[in-house]
Amino acid sequence: MTPKRALFVAGGWSGHLPLDIVRIFSEELQSKGFETRIEESLDHLAQIEELKTYNVIFPCWTMGALTPEQTKGLLEAVRSGVGLAGIHGGMGDAFRGNTNYEWMVGGHFVGHPHVGDYTVEIKDPTHPITQGIPASFAYRSEQYYMLIDPGVHVLAESPYPHEGRTCAMPVAWTKHWGDGRIFYNALGHAPGEFTQFPAARTLTTQGILWAAGVL
Repeated sequence: MTPKRALFVAGGWSGHLPLDIVRIFSEELQSKGFETRIEESLDHLAQIEELKTYNVIFPCWTMGALTPEQTKGLLEAVRSGVGLAGIHGGMGDAFRGNTNYEWMVGGHFVGHPHVGDYTVEIKDPTHPITQGIPASFAYRSEQYYMLIDPGVHVLAESPYPHEGRTCAMPVAWTKHWGDGRIFYNALGHAPGEFTQFPAARTLTTQGILWAAGVL
């Protein structure tokens, strides 16, 4: 049987320790029988036919910019059926102003007015990604305020009090881009959070597996 393949792309703003993040989930996927590759350049994203040989791509590249060729490669590969999965700023605050990329992801970071304690609530406990995760769990980090595509399927959310009102802010979601499965999780500012809050690690690992077509 041909093993599943995952591409991790690490770079951008160094404060999110992208290489440390991708190593965590590269090891998780290797334990599931995946072949994994870590790239520290965006050049690979322009190689459409090569990208199509992967089951899932995990970008971890806060801010930065894609060339038109890299944008086309990534969007076309995902549309053809390659999964896309990512976390926090590495996918949700990547390539600011690239509207087609943001549309594919399903949402984009606009700020984190709250940094501290908050609660994550699972909204779809029946989904394969949320299996084994508590109905709610405490978290402590940056709480992302996102602009969201109303077409996403919300897996988890968190109450977000801000400017005298409280809204239900999506934390994790899925969507499709053509034949490609998309998973995003806003948690994970620092690598240590995936040890301190194991539900966040499980949610992310299962999200990557779902995007890859395994779950």
